[in-house]
Amino acid sequence: MIPEVPADTIPYLTTDQMIEVDRAMMEDYRIDFVRMMENAGRNLAHLARERFLSGDPWRRRVVVLAGTGGNGGGVLVAARRLHNYGADVDVFVTKPDDEFAPVPGEQLDLLRRMGIAIGTADEINSVDSADLVLDGVIGYSLKGAPRGEAGMLIRWANSQPAPILALDAPSGVDTMTGTVFDPAVRATATMTLALPKEGLRAAGVDAHVGDLYLADISVPPELYSRFLDIDLDPIFARSDILRLS
Repeated sequence: MIPEVPADTIPYLTTDQMIEVDRAMMEDYRIDFVRMMENAGRNLAHLARERFLSGDPWRRRVVVLAGTGGNGGGVLVAARRLHNYGADVDVFVTKPDDEFAPVPGEQLDLLRRMGIAIGTADEINSVDSADLVLDGVIGYSLKGAPRGEAGMLIRWANSQPAPILALDAPSGVDTMTGTVFDPAVRATATMTLALPKEGLRAAGVDAHVGDLYLADISVPPELYSRFLDIDLDPIFARSDILRLS
């Protein structure tokens, strides 16, 4: 069972602070992007299995929506793991392979080598049903309202009866201000990473965030005090995933 902790006992970060966490992880601690992405995707797959797939993904249909950046890479890791758990996984991407950032692009290549179905955004309407949708279209790099293929995937997700599990933030929600753009994913649950972002507790944004979970990506607690002047105990002592209540 995933432990619950009061949300007001956990520090929230601005987007700029989260960017500094990513920088310090890679440059000062040499915990590279691949390791962080693998941790994020593993925890997302675990949460998907436990919360939405009754502990058994075998032959359950999971539709994965992936952008070209870090969030896309994270849901592609989850797609690989859910496939290995026995789920029927379909992936839809916003751009061609050569427009993915290098690390997410490696994750996409792994899925192709495994024979997992990968389609483009304009093919998404061929999907007639799903047990779960994973949202990794846009993370905290959001700049204004989603357009083009990203907007198409978000609108499709919102039109489905299946629950939506968003990685880090619902696509279309600004993690700094809490601004909800049109379109924006209306998630059943969001699994944010390391520490929650300020925008996820803004007034009215809960209708898009849904239930909020927090997952470990192996950030050393002392990083926060060293670079952000935040004193933090090891909050993931009991579990890699926490539910914020």
